[in-house]
Amino acid sequence: MQMSPEQLQMITSQLATLKEKSPFYAKKFADIDLSDIRTQEDFEKLPFTDKADLREAYPLGIAAVPPEKIVRIHSSSGTTGTPVIIPYTKKDVEDWAIQFARCYEYAGITPQDRIHITPGYGLWTAGIGFQLGAERLGAMAIPMGPGNTEKQLQMMEDLESTVLCATSSYALLLAEEIAKRGVRDRLKLRKGVIGSERWGHKMRARIANELGVELYDIYGLTEVYGPGIGINCKADSAMHIWSDYVYLEIINPETGELVPDGESGEIVLTTLQKEGAPLIRFRTHDLSRIVPEPCSCGHNEHPRIDIIFGRSDDMVKVKGVNMFPAQIEEIIKFTDGASSEYQVMIDHMEGKDILTVFFETDAIGEDLAAVEAQMAALFKAKMNITPNPRGVPIGDLPRSEKKTKRIFDNRY
Repeated sequence: MQMSPEQLQMITSQLATLKEKSPFYAKKFADIDLSDIRTQEDFEKLPFTDKADLREAYPLGIAAVPPEKIVRIHSSSGTTGTPVIIPYTKKDVEDWAIQFARCYEYAGITPQDRIHITPGYGLWTAGIGFQLGAERLGAMAIPMGPGNTEKQLQMMEDLESTVLCATSSYALLLAEEIAKRGVRDRLKLRKGVIGSERWGHKMRARIANELGVELYDIYGLTEVYGPGIGINCKADSAMHIWSDYVYLEIINPETGELVPDGESGEIVLTTLQKEGAPLIRFRTHDLSRIVPEPCSCGHNEHPRIDIIFGRSDDMVKVKGVNMFPAQIEEIIKFTDGASSEYQVMIDHMEGKDILTVFFETDAIGEDLAAVEAQMAALFKAKMNITPNPRGVPIGDLPRSEKKTKRIFDNRY
């Protein structure tokens, strides 16, 4: 992707004082004269930053401002190690609100909407980001947080919520509960803004159909503000990324080399205006591609990326085959009779890997056997691996108020 003159100017201005502001980058770029970075080609020679680097900077080694300038702390979950602490200045918080409000606007959400916010609050960047954007837009924010589905539905009806903000897992849980109770006609929902985890085609269709809403995919991560740095528009499923706040690159996750626009790879982001914790060439591990074609919505000042189809660290190898969740969801999409929810168990028995795919379906008896056979055949044709498909009744697999874990590798 070609860097704009404005982006290059913001990057070189940031690099000019980065070492003196940030002990983290003073150490990381100790052997590099950042004043030599004058072109996009120069910039692309800089080393990547990874989450492991940020963990080593725990708790506030990443900060590029004095403590008195920090007004907010957010953190990653820390489920895979030491948490990453990200400090925010007043400007960072305001910039995040601007970006999030822009997301709502691209989704056709207005100040007349009532935004029902179910993602969690606290150190996680989710709930408060959705609220910041709503308040910046001038819409009514209903900051529910996760859980207590009974109260969620009551408030949704009584306050006439028009927009649901949720993880895809919790949106599905709510959609199923609304369908079960037959209360959809009593709700005013018209749009859903879904973030935090990737979700497949069948899951999207189920949520949209059962809630009767337009769905929008919001993108972001704790290290780079949080959710709100990009969203798809009504014209297409690809997500516009706010190029006045982040610079986007796509690399080959194995070699680190940039890939041509349109080819799949790992998203790398550089913040352009962030004060508290600027990031230079941060490897997100999210997998997508730049969509080079113009968007029919007319907003072509911001580049677009495709729906996130996985993470480079989500890959598992079974019987010598590299497997991503997106590939499993693609097979489920084309399996007649399979619903959206699935769970994969990987075991090692008697010297060989065993792959069991549990999936929800209405089919029973001979019909169930046919669905399982079709899924096994699709796995063999598309991935050259034969699993043990096991259909279970709709609702049997676990639902989550946050993110749903779907792949369990029991070999280690």
